[in-house]
This record gives sequence, C-alpha cells and structure tokens, in this order.
Amino acid sequence: MAVLQENHRRYDLHEELEKALNRVDFFRIFHTLALRFGFGHFGILQLGNENDACMLSTRLVLHDLPSGLAEEYDKRHRFGDSIVYKALHGSNISSVWGVNDSTLGSGQSLLSQLGFELLLCVPVNAATTGARYAVLFLGDGEDIEQAAHYELCYSAASAFDYFYRATLANKAGMGLTPRETEILKWISHGKTASEIALIVSVSEHTVNSHTATILKKLDVVNRTQMVAKAIREQIIQ
Repeated sequence: MAVLQENHRRYDLHEELEKALNRVDFFRIFHTLALRFGFGHFGILQLGNENDACMLSTRLVLHDLPSGLAEEYDKRHRFGDSIVYKALHGSNISSVWGVNDSTLGSGQSLLSQLGFELLLCVPVNAATTGARYAVLFLGDGEDIEQAAHYELCYSAASAFDYFYRATLANKAGMGLTPRETEILKWISHGKTASEIALIVSVSEHTVNSHTATILKKLDVVNRTQMVAKAIREQIIQ
C-alpha cells in the first residue's frame, strides 16, 4: 500500500491506520469511530449506478449491523427506492437524517425500517478508480453537533482511504487483464465474438479463450451473469 504524505493528517487515527492490515483491523477502527461519536453501528456502502436494482445487504462491503438486519430489510423493502440512497447519488456533501425527518418521504422511513433514530452519511470515493461509496453511522441519538460532525466526516474519509487501498483495491478488477477488461466491455455492449475479434484485431478463437478466462475469474457461468457481476463490482460501467 502506498505511503501517505506527512501532510495527510490522520490526527487521532494515525497509529491505528498505519497498523491496519486487513478487514478485521478496519472493522475495529470504524466500530470504534461509531461509538466515539455516539453511534451504535457503522456500514460502508458501495453505491454503484443510481438506477441499478439494489439491495442493502449486497451493497454493504463492511458493517457491524445486527446479524440478519440487512437481509430482513431486503425482504420487505427496496434500498434503491429510499430517499437516502437517491440523496447519496445526488450530492457529495455529508448528510444527517433523523427518524422523524419529513424529507425521508411518506410512510415508513429507512431509519424506522432499520430501527434507528439517527443516520450520518459520509460520501467517499476510491482514490484510484473514482468508484463511489458512503460511510454510514447509525444510532439512537437526537443529533450531532457541528464540530463532532466535521471531525467524524474527516476521520471516516481518512479511514476509508486506508481501507480501500489495503483491502478493496486488491479486489478491484477481479484480476482481469486490460485486454480481458476490453473484451468484457464489448460483450456488455452486446457484441458477438466475431464482432469483437474485428474490433480488437485478434482471432475469434482468442476472443473465446479470453471470455472463458473472464468467466472463471469472475466465478460465473454465462455471459449474462458475467456482465451483471462486472457492473456490480464496477469493473465496467
């Protein structure tokens, strides 16, 4: 993992972030952050494309929510329809939501559906790919003061940057080569093997060979699953 510059301030998290090596270490860091600022839980959410059908449980890349909560939520609701999800796609500014906030929409809100009273969303981006994520903090407090809000947002962004580079970046691309990614992109556009062979100036046999390798690397069984997973993992747009 690349070493950050000295002027990248980590403040209280400096030692913890420098020592963090795996998902367990970062779980502890985010969990501690949540508790320090009066929240009970955290979640790191991969946003993907706004119009994708999405479930909360499949978008969470790391979290300490009660066991089965996200899966139970998905049985009854569509996270992609929530005002919070749409707001995260509409702005890069952190946001605070209360359970009785009228802007959450009519009927049961995301917070009441999950059983919390307060939600702080911190939009973040992957430094190398630009992929969009959000760090969520959930709890039962009434609100968060301005100074604490600023401090938590900065700490969350710093921790996410380390977390992405140490763990998520190793997953990005799923091990595909540039040529395999290029062929995958053309497959997602509906091109046949013979058409792709002409576009990238290789034989049709080579295209089929690359396709078989892509299927294996992505651990899927057909082209439809291959494209769907590639979009979900943000290998292609």
